[in-house]
Amino acid sequence: MTIDGLVHTLRIRVGRVPFLLSLLALLLLPPAAQAQSLRGGTASLDRQERQARDHDFTYLRDPAQVERFVRAGYLVQVRANRNFDLHGVSFPYARPEVKLFITRLSEQYRRGCGEKLVVTSLTRPLSRQPRNASDRSVHPTGMAMDIRRSSSRACRFWLESVLLSLEKTGVLEATRERRPPHYHVAIFPKPYARYVEDLTSRRADTRVASAGVVDYRVRQGDSLWDIAQEHGTTVDALKAENNLRGSRIFAGQLLRVPLGR
Repeated sequence: MTIDGLVHTLRIRVGRVPFLLSLLALLLLPPAAQAQSLRGGTASLDRQERQARDHDFTYLRDPAQVERFVRAGYLVQVRANRNFDLHGVSFPYARPEVKLFITRLSEQYRRGCGEKLVVTSLTRPLSRQPRNASDRSVHPTGMAMDIRRSSSRACRFWLESVLLSLEKTGVLEATRERRPPHYHVAIFPKPYARYVEDLTSRRADTRVASAGVVDYRVRQGDSLWDIAQEHGTTVDALKAENNLRGSRIFAGQLLRVPLGR
């Protein structure tokens, strides 16, 4: 199952069925991802530092150097939108790939979880690191971000499932921090950009190869019969196209709909 496939499967209204969401998230994680954790540690820090070196990133010293990197285009401004908020972010700038990650993740998170993602930190120069920050933190490079830990158990499970799956692909390192409760996420810009590019290319190829099949996002109250009637197909054809054993579907779920069968 692909990362986006996992995300689509987890898009359930968690306020109504938190236990089911958590169970699905656990069952759908690849075995290797289940074996991973968000505990961080020396090996995780090593991987983050290695990526910073491979990208030839500078550890920014102070606010003035942050501003110079913004003017030079190395860092871009991150603005809150309908899918995510910024809270307590002193320097709302990041590497372009980090902004792309926030944009994609927050849209999926809001659809799947029903609440906004909250980003609590982005680029932090060395002179503004908090007391409890690791001296090996990559926040000064602009490749890291912090995400507030939701009070919803189901939303936490959703986010942790996706972070673990993405970590398995080698595009980021994620750590569950306790003081204050949040997730530290270091994005590996070049691998992440390739991941998104490959994903986009596969989708384009699929659209070309799948004439007569369209994607449909399930809405609240939809049934397979309603969707089949709307697209001139049958319930059996929908089940076959999506490998469904029963008729149960969820709001936010992505279905492939064969037309006119």
